[in-house]
Amino acid sequence: MELMRVSLLLLLILSIAIRFQYVNGIPRTKTKSNFRPTVKPPTYGYPNVRRDESIVDNYFGVEIHDYYRWLEDPDSNETAAFVRSQNHLTVPYLEKANGRNVIKKRLESNLDYTKYTVPVKRGNRYFSFLKTGLQNQAVVYVQNGVDGERIELLDPNILAEDGTVAITEVNPSDDGEIYAYALSSKGSDWVTVHFKNVTSGEDFPEILNYSKWPGIEWNKENTGIFYSSYPKPNGTADGSETTSNENMKIYFHRIGTKQEEDTLIVEFPNFPKRTIGCEISKDGNYLIVEASEGLLTNLVYYTEMKSIVESEYRLQTPQLKPLLVNDDAKYDCEVLYFRTNNGTPIYRIIGVYLDNSNERYWSTLLPENSKDVLSWAAVINTDKLITCYIRDVKSILEVRRLRDGSLVKEIDIGVGTVGSFAGRKQDSQFFYSVSSFLYPGKIFSVDLQNGNIIEPKIYAESIVKGIDESLHTATQVFYKSKDGTPIPMFIISSKDLKMDGTAPTLLYGYGGFDVSLQPGFSETRLAFIQLFDGVVAVANIRGGGEYGVKWHDGGRLLNKQNSFDDFQAAAEYLIKNKYTTAQKLTIQGGSNGGLLVGACVNQRPNLFGAAIAQVGVLDMLRYQKFTIGYAWASDYGTSDNKTYFQNLIKFSPLHNIRVPKAIRGQYPAVLVTTGDHDDRVVPLHSFKFIAELQYKIGRSTRQTNPLMILIETNAGHGGGKPTGKKITEYVDIFSFLVQALKYKVSPTG
Repeated sequence: MELMRVSLLLLLILSIAIRFQYVNGIPRTKTKSNFRPTVKPPTYGYPNVRRDESIVDNYFGVEIHDYYRWLEDPDSNETAAFVRSQNHLTVPYLEKANGRNVIKKRLESNLDYTKYTVPVKRGNRYFSFLKTGLQNQAVVYVQNGVDGERIELLDPNILAEDGTVAITEVNPSDDGEIYAYALSSKGSDWVTVHFKNVTSGEDFPEILNYSKWPGIEWNKENTGIFYSSYPKPNGTADGSETTSNENMKIYFHRIGTKQEEDTLIVEFPNFPKRTIGCEISKDGNYLIVEASEGLLTNLVYYTEMKSIVESEYRLQTPQLKPLLVNDDAKYDCEVLYFRTNNGTPIYRIIGVYLDNSNERYWSTLLPENSKDVLSWAAVINTDKLITCYIRDVKSILEVRRLRDGSLVKEIDIGVGTVGSFAGRKQDSQFFYSVSSFLYPGKIFSVDLQNGNIIEPKIYAESIVKGIDESLHTATQVFYKSKDGTPIPMFIISSKDLKMDGTAPTLLYGYGGFDVSLQPGFSETRLAFIQLFDGVVAVANIRGGGEYGVKWHDGGRLLNKQNSFDDFQAAAEYLIKNKYTTAQKLTIQGGSNGGLLVGACVNQRPNLFGAAIAQVGVLDMLRYQKFTIGYAWASDYGTSDNKTYFQNLIKFSPLHNIRVPKAIRGQYPAVLVTTGDHDDRVVPLHSFKFIAELQYKIGRSTRQTNPLMILIETNAGHGGGKPTGKKITEYVDIFSFLVQALKYKVSPTG
C-alpha cells in the first residue's frame, strides 16, 4: 500500500417524544416565554429573502416547514440573485477591515516556501510533486534514479489562469513509462483521467470522463488501467449540480483506445449507492474489489486475473468471490493481509486465505495493541512490515518482521505526524514525511539493503523563513467533557503568552468519520497567532479516530451530541484556564466540522465570540438526497428512519435556530462560507442556514453581531484549492474577526 494514492473509501473524500408540538423543527412545550422579539430594520441590511410557507414535510407524523426549499435549485435565477445579494452585503463589510494588507502579507510570507512530497518509485524512475513559493498548484517532477535531476513532467498551473485546475490522483505504470493522472476543475469532485508518455512528455489522445474517485490501478502488463466511474450524467456535471451520484462501476481501459470501448468489469445493480474500488494483488494474480455503502464498513470480493486476461478484457461480469462480506467492520487490503477493526476496536492485521476466507481460518499477524491505534501498515523489502500507530494523537512509526510481526525497531519521529509514505514490497527503500504544528515537514528515506540497519536520512526539507519555531510552543492537555470523559487538545501559542484571559483564540474541531486530527502544519493558523498575538487550539473530540472504534462510535449516530459537548467543554477549558474570554473566542470547522460549529452556536451561543462554519453539513434532514451525501449515513443516520429522525432534529443546525433566552443574549458573530462548485457538501446547506439565521436572529433587537455568508466562485469543498484563493479566503476570514470582534492586527504581522 502506498499512502500517496487517494483511497476511494477515504476520499468519500456525517427519543424526542411525539407528544411535543414542533414548530419549524424545534420542540415546544406548553410553557410560555416572556420574551417577544422586537422587529426592526436590520442593522446590517440583511437581504429580504423569500420565505415559502407552502413546503411542509411530514416525518413520522411530525410536520417540518422547509421555508427555503427553493434555494436547493442551483440553476434558478432566484438562487443566483440570493448569492449576489449576500455577497453584496458581506464583501464590502470585509473590505472595510483595518489591516487587510498586513494580513495578506503575513499569509503570503507563511505560504512562500518550497513544499515537497515523498517520491514514488516505478521502474528506475521516481515521481514526486514540488511547489515553489506561491505557485497555485504543485508541479509533477520525474527523476531517473533517486538522486537524479528533477525534470518537470506536468505543470497544472498552465491549464487555468486562476490556478483552479488541480491534480487530484496519480499512479504511474509499474515500468514508469506512462503517468496516469486525474484533473479536477474549480474545486469539483468530478475529474478527467489522462495519460502521459513519460519519455516523450506527450499525452495520449484519450480522456476518461464521469469519474470522481477513479482509484487508478494498472494491470500487470502496463497496457491499461482499472478505474471507477459513474454513468454519464443526464444534465450538468461540473460541480454545481446537486443530483445524487449512484451506480458506480469499475471499468478496464486499454491505453490508446476510446473510453467508449472500455470494458465493464464490476457493477452492483442491486446496490446503486455502493462506492467501489479495486486493486491488483502484488503477484498480479487477483483483482481485489472493495465495496461500501458508507464510510464505516466495507465488503471485499476477489476474482482471478487470468479469467479477465484470457478473455482479453471482454468479460463483462467476472464471477466475484466473497472474501470479507459480513459488513460488520472495515478492512484495508495489503497483499491479502488486512488491517481490520473486526473484534478489535483499535485494529489488528490478519492474513486471509483465498481458498477459505471463513473467519475461523484467519491468522493474526499483528494482534491489537493494548492502547495504540493501528493507523496503517505496508509491506516493504519482501520481508518487512512498516506499521504506523497513533498514541495519544501522535504518530509512532515501526519496522517489523513480516513473518511473525515482531518488532525490529521503532523509528524516532519526535512529536509529530507521519503524513505520507511510499514504498512497495519489492522495494528495499521507503520514504515517509513528518510534520508538526510548528514545522512544515521533512521527508526521510530508509534503505533496508543492509538487513536490519535502519538509519533514516533527510531526503528533502521545507523551511519557512517567516516562522521561527523557537518562538512558539505546542502543548497537549486533557480536559473533561460533560460526561467526565477525558478529551485531548493541542494548544499552540507564542512562548511569551500572557495567561490573563485576553488572547484572541481560535478553537478548531471536526469529530467525525473516524478522522484523527493529528499535529500538522497550518500556515493560516500560525498566521492567526502572529497577526493577533493569539492562541490556536485543536480539540480531538469524539467521533474522530484518535482512539479507535470506541472513540468514533462515541460521537456518531445516537451519540453525536457527545461531539458537541466535547467541543463546548474545550471552550470552557480555554476560558477557565485564562487563555481567553468568550468574547474573544472564535470557533472554526469545515464540512462535518461545519455541522459542529452550527450545532454549538445554536446550543451555547453565549460561549463564543465568533463562529466560522465552512462548507458545513447544516440541513440534517435532507443531506442524504444530494450528490454523495448518502455515504454519510454511517455517522449520522437519516431522517428516513424514525429513531434517527428523532435524534437528528435535536441538533440539525437549520432546525434549531432560536433567540437566546438570556435578557442580553445574542448569537456570536457568524461567518458561513461555501463554494459554488462544492459537490461534496452542496452550497444549499449554507444558503438555507444563513437565510434562517438572518430571519430569526438578525431581526432581534439584541443581535448586534453580524450574521453573514461568503459564497466563493469557481471553488469547491476545498481540495486542490489554489494558493491565491487560499490567501484570499483567509484574508476575508481574518478581516471578519477584525470587524466583528475588534481583533487588533499586529503592525509587524
